[in-house]
Amino acid sequence: MAFRLCPMLLPPLIDYHVHIDLYPDYQEVFAECKKQSINTLAVTTTPRAWERNVEMAGGSTNIRVGLGLHPQVVAQFYSEIAIFEKHLARSRFVGEVGLDASSNHYSSFPRQKEIFERVLRLCAEQKGKVLSIHSVRASREVLDLLEKHLLPDRGKAVLHWFSGSAPEAERAVKLGCYFSVNGQTLQKESGCAVLRRLPLTRLLTETDGPFTLTKGKPTRPSDVEGTVVALAALFKMEEPRMRQILNENLQTLES
Repeated sequence: MAFRLCPMLLPPLIDYHVHIDLYPDYQEVFAECKKQSINTLAVTTTPRAWERNVEMAGGSTNIRVGLGLHPQVVAQFYSEIAIFEKHLARSRFVGEVGLDASSNHYSSFPRQKEIFERVLRLCAEQKGKVLSIHSVRASREVLDLLEKHLLPDRGKAVLHWFSGSAPEAERAVKLGCYFSVNGQTLQKESGCAVLRRLPLTRLLTETDGPFTLTKGKPTRPSDVEGTVVALAALFKMEEPRMRQILNENLQTLES
């Protein structure tokens, strides 16, 4: 019979990319993360939202708040880069930032690159930042800029919901990147094929809630347990061992 730890003894869950402030009941989601000790990275889409998220996190040791300027809103909130610069020294965590070359956002791609490059330069100057990075149809460009401005010795990067090719994933590993994985990645064979080629030591879990669904409802941070179970099955191990590995990865990333 397989040995299973009591739930009380399991290492905590990790949701390393979630937009808590965009849930209708965001106050309850913050409270759930605190009560359940979920190691959470609450990302923001604009720098203006950062201070309010920090306030709602209430000094919790398990909730980190990322200072973000999402590439999909750069066209509208370009001027908030000044607010980003103002707050950066107070935030170790940065996210969501990056590039999006999908059809709906490609018109702003030049400006996205300008902002992302500026963000990376600022982070490199201050050193020690952990970034959660969006890279839709722009994995090569994101890696080019990370290599040029930040990695491997001036910061750490977590590629959120990575959808690039296997060679791009291997390049990211060589640059020191981590990968935050959600349930939707594991529902596609293409996503699983890339994951199998990654070192287990570079994986974290995420939900990207409320933009993903679990049983027809917006995914909540606690739902990330399903992703842990799926990852454990993918790598043919017990869930407690997978949880242990993920928590060791988090400690290494943030050390």
